[in-house]
Amino acid sequence: MDEALIQEQEAQLQKTGRYYKHICFMAIPLLCMSCYLYGLRPLLLCGIAVLTGNLCDRLVSLLRRRVYQASDFSNESFGLVIALLMPATVDIYVLVAAVLAGVLIGKEIFGGYGSYPFNPAAVGYVVAAVSWPEQVFRYPQPYTAIPLWDASSVPVSSAIEDTLRSGGMLNIGSLALGLGEYAAPMGTGAALIILACGLFLWTQKDAHMSASVSFLATCALIAFFFPRQAGLADSAVLTNALPRLQCMRDELLTGAILFSAVFLLNEPYTCAHHRMGRVLYGVLVGLVSMGFRYYGVYETGVCFALLVVNSISAWIDRTETGLYRMTHRQAGPGKEAAQ
Repeated sequence: MDEALIQEQEAQLQKTGRYYKHICFMAIPLLCMSCYLYGLRPLLLCGIAVLTGNLCDRLVSLLRRRVYQASDFSNESFGLVIALLMPATVDIYVLVAAVLAGVLIGKEIFGGYGSYPFNPAAVGYVVAAVSWPEQVFRYPQPYTAIPLWDASSVPVSSAIEDTLRSGGMLNIGSLALGLGEYAAPMGTGAALIILACGLFLWTQKDAHMSASVSFLATCALIAFFFPRQAGLADSAVLTNALPRLQCMRDELLTGAILFSAVFLLNEPYTCAHHRMGRVLYGVLVGLVSMGFRYYGVYETGVCFALLVVNSISAWIDRTETGLYRMTHRQAGPGKEAAQ
């Protein structure tokens, strides 16, 4: 029995280790697109994030007197995800602080690998967003020349979220939205590349379609039936279907919604572990995310929503397991009597 449990744990470690490696690998296409839009600064920022995460892993291993696992890419993947959620003009110290918060507070303070209840990347991003909102929620326009080290002189804006919050419609074509040619976090705008990354992770069984699809469907339904755009919410659904569909497109392709569905929602230790639990998990994250977007002050509300729902993801698993056992226990005597 003990050997079987050890083998199961080793298989789980191999699976999660492969997930973090694939997340790092899938960050490369997004990084290439970011460099195309903003120059070499995204490469510098991602390199600093990876180095910070790696040094944290080595330092914690030294302090806890454990062997450093070179094959564990979890800290590096968390650092990359945090960096891709940042604007290309973010100061380096803000990024370093976000990675330190994600790794040390979000992961190591709870016991390290596999013991944390909250997504470490979301923890790091939320800490930076609350501490330096003027750095995290102000974005440069694509194709702007950004200096490699000091980007303080680059003009930034939050035009996308300001337009949506004020009830306006985005004057951006679908192709530009698909390629990320608008002011946004440097890794979250290229929807076509994110979809390709999600398809790869799904084929490798690293991403669960149940959680991602239920999350995106919930966000889409809320955006369609309860649009923020002025006049649409009070009008008939059928007579204004096309404007509502455009609102749904704008909500899904901005605010890191699609990016989070692929790179954040399926983190193996914080997502629900059973199929129906993952569906409920995705629905709850979608509801809370849209609540933050509609009524909150921060554009990327999905990271805040993840932390809220992470607090009950274990309860979701326990509830589903209990219901499964209860229904099968009740079905057992009936089957025996039928026989």
